Amino acid sequence: MIALLGCGVVLLSACGSMPVTGDIKAVDASQPGDSQVQVYAVAPRENATPAEVVDGFLESMTSDDPGFRTTRKYLTKEASRTWKPSAFTTVLSKAPNRSPRPVRDSDRSSTELTFTLTGEKVATVDAQSAYQPVVPTGFNRSLHLVQQNGSKEWRIDFVPDGLLLGQSDFKRLYRSVNKYYFATGPAADQSTLVADPVYVRNRTDPITGMDTVTQTIRSLVEGPTNWLRPVVDSRFPTGTVLRKGVTALAPDDRNVLKVPLNKKVDGVGQRACRMMASQVMYTVRDLTSARVEQVELQRSDGSSLCVLGSGQAEEFAPDGSSGGPDSQYFVDDNGHVQRIPGSTKGSGDPEPVAGPLGDGPVRMSTVGVARDEQLAAAVSQDSASLYVASVVSAGELPEPAVTSKAKKSEDRLSAPSWDGRGDLWVADRNPDDRRLLRLAGGTGEPSNVRVPDLGGARIEALRLSADGVRIALLLTEDGHTTLKIGRIERQGDPGPRQDVSVVELRKAAPQLADVTAMSWSGRSRLVVVGKEQGGVQQVRYVQADGSAPPSGVLPGANQVSSVAAADDEQLPLMADTEDDGIVKLSPGDNWQTVLKKGSSLVYPG
Repeated sequence: MIALLGCGVVLLSACGSMPVTGDIKAVDASQPGDSQVQVYAVAPRENATPAEVVDGFLESMTSDDPGFRTTRKYLTKEASRTWKPSAFTTVLSKAPNRSPRPVRDSDRSSTELTFTLTGEKVATVDAQSAYQPVVPTGFNRSLHLVQQNGSKEWRIDFVPDGLLLGQSDFKRLYRSVNKYYFATGPAADQSTLVADPVYVRNRTDPITGMDTVTQTIRSLVEGPTNWLRPVVDSRFPTGTVLRKGVTALAPDDRNVLKVPLNKKVDGVGQRACRMMASQVMYTVRDLTSARVEQVELQRSDGSSLCVLGSGQAEEFAPDGSSGGPDSQYFVDDNGHVQRIPGSTKGSGDPEPVAGPLGDGPVRMSTVGVARDEQLAAAVSQDSASLYVASVVSAGELPEPAVTSKAKKSEDRLSAPSWDGRGDLWVADRNPDDRRLLRLAGGTGEPSNVRVPDLGGARIEALRLSADGVRIALLLTEDGHTTLKIGRIERQGDPGPRQDVSVVELRKAAPQLADVTAMSWSGRSRLVVVGKEQGGVQQVRYVQADGSAPPSGVLPGANQVSSVAAADDEQLPLMADTEDDGIVKLSPGDNWQTVLKKGSSLVYPG
């Protein structure tokens, strides 16, 4: 394998290396390395052994080989013609293992061999670039080789479509990006952007020849991934693609990103165009070295369709980074709800909230605050009753909005959570009547939410995303508690009678055998507290698609029982601990104690 590192040139090979300029290093391409290392494939040598052909083919799949032209030299002409590397990617925990010896197709055959590839499968990435983690499972695949007629050269004549990569190579070659689409459905805020995470190549894509920004915009205009598609919509008309031949997009010297499109957008109105431009603006904001100040969408003839500035895009901001709530709320030792004022980043003096939750007669155990910080929901200390009341004005404590009849407190109500549409959610864990409940507007009659994929699992905890289309659930089954993400689908008119269901649950942290706490942290990321099989407790980030971001493991804290993060990722992470009380973790800092007494600290949501 040959690789270029940074501005210098370094030749790398699994067998050795030869100098051009700079230092010389011999490395295995499948070992963890810098994502800036560019690796090129090496063609099979003359009279290569069957094992060398298989090894060379596997290594060449980890390269930046344009069109996989060199990679295809390990295949027969027919296999090269039909192989589709972009169909999907299988991710293994480590590079695949090859059986040390091939199996002959028959005792008489001297021109056909089969090698077995094995490993531990941890994820797949489909043709839409959507990542899907799996519980680590055994992987087994065969490669069939033939000795070509009139030649002693061995080539692979049967290879399944797609790429096969170890986890370290996958992380080196690909990066996670968020595409953005608008929430749909009854009661949806049609200007709410929803993050749709996908994986794109770190540099030039071997198949399309596009750089990372262009790959991402191409994926954006093609539409949302299948899992999210039922609840979001794109303002790009169906059939929109980048203008033919576009492979590199970057902001100009005025930080304007110009996106040339085909004739499908030529007749789009200004409002729709600005919404399309906002999708681009938020999708590329973490991809370019220079901040994109304007997005200009162009018609098929190159004329300007519309221009959107970064300030104008704030109308569609998908998170709390534009004046969103940054106060924290918790339950004090007397069972009353208190607030740490915003703009203090967790360092302000707590104060009781106004209204009956701040000084009322009922002691509370957990609390959830609406994102507009007008209402809060609190669960009584015995977990039997849910109360909803104002936190900005005085009043009497109302009757419970929800009551659980379970005999044990641990089988009663979960901590409540509010979605981005102003609805309140809570789970009743009663073994005799398990329910996921939604209160429209926070004050309506509770209605049952269907969860068809729940099976025999019990909902222990829940958190709603700010966009209102996803829910994170801690589910207990067979003695383990795991984290799953569900898609929220709504049918009918808004209100208590609206038909709401949570569908297509998917694992979000399969590497953890038990998860004890979680919270949304930004657009498509969660912070979780849990343990690997036989391991110790850890606090880490996971993406909403289940992938683990680089440097996702956070500094450890002692015996964390709950965790809270804000929509704005720059605000500190907060946690309840048994020994140190409520602690916070600011970006680039260590855990610090905020309050020695108190529990159930939350951000609005």
